[in-house]
Amino acid sequence: MRGVSIIGIGTTRYGILEGQSIKEMATFACNDAIHDAGIDRKQIEAFYLGNYISGMIIRQETLAPLVGGSIGLRKEVPCTKVEGACSSASIALRHGYLLIAAGVYDIVLVAGAEKMSSAPIEKLTASLGASIDMETEGLTGLTFPGFWALMARRHMHEFGTTIEQLAMVAVKNHKNGSLNPRARFRNIITLENVINSRLITDPLKLYDCCPISDGASAAVLCASHLAKEFSNNPVEIVGSVQTTGFSTLFEQGQQISLPATILAGKLAFEMSGLKPQDIDIVEIHDCFTPAEIVDSEDLGFFEKGKGGWAVLDGVTQPDGKLPINPSGGLLCKGHPVGATGLGQIYEVVRQLRDEHENQIKGAQIGLTHNAGGTGAVCTVHILKRR
Repeated sequence: MRGVSIIGIGTTRYGILEGQSIKEMATFACNDAIHDAGIDRKQIEAFYLGNYISGMIIRQETLAPLVGGSIGLRKEVPCTKVEGACSSASIALRHGYLLIAAGVYDIVLVAGAEKMSSAPIEKLTASLGASIDMETEGLTGLTFPGFWALMARRHMHEFGTTIEQLAMVAVKNHKNGSLNPRARFRNIITLENVINSRLITDPLKLYDCCPISDGASAAVLCASHLAKEFSNNPVEIVGSVQTTGFSTLFEQGQQISLPATILAGKLAFEMSGLKPQDIDIVEIHDCFTPAEIVDSEDLGFFEKGKGGWAVLDGVTQPDGKLPINPSGGLLCKGHPVGATGLGQIYEVVRQLRDEHENQIKGAQIGLTHNAGGTGAVCTVHILKRR
């Protein structure tokens, strides 16, 4: 297997992007990444685009060839859309990675995009819930806030995790996001703001939940032995893993972990030859505040039950031992579902290039974690400064 590096990144900002279609957003992000890589688009040999619900909410499919044509890819370039709920963009990245590692291609463009703000809230909620098993838990009316509320309650029961610990995840990530011009929200909030915000589903309040967003992100991947021809600061992908978990909560047998995350983290560390203590920065799938706590434990950064205390003690702050979501995460930056995985990659690459607005000093190795559905799919990528 050959080494694979990221030589270019591009993105829109995340938020309510009125007047911008999904094709326009994806085109912008792809052109941004191509420009950043310094390549001629004629050198691109394949294109993968992650997207989750465009067919359901904006009645647009065949997105990959649509965007491929918009950015001027050659007609012989295969353009493929992939879907894995919230992990759609990071699965697109993994497909590009595998094809280059196997020697099939030298340069691949990958992207993710989602347009969420133009759909009525009822239609959007129903579409987002389509990744829950509709023959079992979907019939009960379970939603994702409900799923994570159940996880939070069980975690609180088992380990004494507190409402304040959950709330501090949102406080931290909003403070981080206030420095990020790509974030949907740029406001700093307090512990009281979170605790006193509107109840969504007990114990989760409004600020415990990530906001919907529009957005697109992209990256240009290249065989590592060629990367220096295009970039002075390529970032190598040293771990790339996708795992499959359970489509229902009842199948998991417990409510304090996502088995797919545990396995993906284990395999990614084995693949890279690294350990959790080697990681300098993490972008975690914090769709809800308990998710950041549970995920940080499942990935091996903290002992089970200690993730909430790590947040409260400042361990996950930008100046802490393990900065988590210095971009603002999904909670503050926003969650355009089909784009999020590559949005995380964008932020980590900027950190490893020493270009980030909330720069983590001396960052050499970063990890991204992206989970889809009720833990049915998970991707973990480990990136290293070359």
